[in-house]
Amino acid sequence: MEDEVDRLVAAWRRERPDLDVEPLEVLSRVSRLARHLDRARRTAFAQHGLEPWEFDVLTALRRAGAPYQLSPGQLLTQTLVTSGTMTNRIDRLAKKDLVQRLPDPADRRGVLVRLTETGQDRADSALSGLLEQERAILGELSPAQRAELAGLLRQLVAPFDNLSD
Repeated sequence: MEDEVDRLVAAWRRERPDLDVEPLEVLSRVSRLARHLDRARRTAFAQHGLEPWEFDVLTALRRAGAPYQLSPGQLLTQTLVTSGTMTNRIDRLAKKDLVQRLPDPADRRGVLVRLTETGQDRADSALSGLLEQERAILGELSPAQRAELAGLLRQLVAPFDNLSD
């Protein structure tokens, strides 16, 4: 089975036989897959009335466990955005009744962001929709192939995730 990357690599090998274009065979496929995943995720989230960034914040809170709350700083760490961006996101989610701000009992000046029941329902349903989309994408692979691919991708991604700031 030939794909677009095979055609791209063949063209580069023809045009630039002096270059080793082998990295393109892996990383161009990863890049193309990332674009397809982004589209599938946007579709899954839109079916539940969410933008990708909303899903990120809501699911960070949902993963925190009961009572599904985190400080804005903890949310920053998990979603990798600036504090100004996070403040704006919390404001927008609060207007939709998906989160609420509460005083932090451990810090009089601090606040906690808590997932509302509506936010939890939306996060749970969007996650189910996402997993359905992602299962379909992986449908051509056996469980053993999925496990092998996950391990190989972990090996590639871990050095980036573990960079010290």
